[in-house]
Amino acid sequence: MSKQTVIRKMARGHLRVGGEESALRLLREAAGPRRLTAEGRLLTAAGYRWEGRLFLYYECIGEEIEADGLFPELAGLLAPWPGEEQARNWVPMADVFHFNEPASLDHWLRQAPVDKRAGRVARLKPEMAASYIYYHYQLQEERAFPGPKFEIIGLHENVLFGYQEFPAVVERPEVPGRLRTSGTPVPWTDSRMDLHFQPWPDGHLYFKTAETLFAVYGGPAIDR
Repeated sequence: MSKQTVIRKMARGHLRVGGEESALRLLREAAGPRRLTAEGRLLTAAGYRWEGRLFLYYECIGEEIEADGLFPELAGLLAPWPGEEQARNWVPMADVFHFNEPASLDHWLRQAPVDKRAGRVARLKPEMAASYIYYHYQLQEERAFPGPKFEIIGLHENVLFGYQEFPAVVERPEVPGRLRTSGTPVPWTDSRMDLHFQPWPDGHLYFKTAETLFAVYGGPAIDR
């Protein structure tokens, strides 16, 4: 059994005015992620668009790869993000919730075909970000109730990005929870997640589906 680690990463970018068509073409072709999956350095990689916003989800095998390294050809086509010594095409998103996490490469290989790899976007009320993280970390590490193995939610500023796979796989995590408390609200609706989200202009409150630009998988082929 392989004990190689799998490192889950999410990143956020923004289309630059005037470079949208070129950037989207390069993202749809996804030459970098396809090469890295073929080389065995990435297990899964997917890219999504919501209006001018871009989101990446990818799984590194053994060694962490920064998002700028996936698409070096996008330099100048995305709006630069300040905050470091050099401006970046992509900024990392913090993992704020997952039901499961990789125990090893073998544990994280897909055991059945994936019909769809989807992305979704929502917005938190800025003043509710700490509460959202508090409730979700508690649920996550108390293993309060099960959920889709490969689902994950990232946060940057007040923007949430969620990655999902369908059909969903639900199984007991191999990695033990980090809390020995039992503070997750029962029922979960008592956490009042409806008070945490900033409504969209059309009044919708929660996540909206993002456009899939590419989705690749580098694990062994699975026959139906």
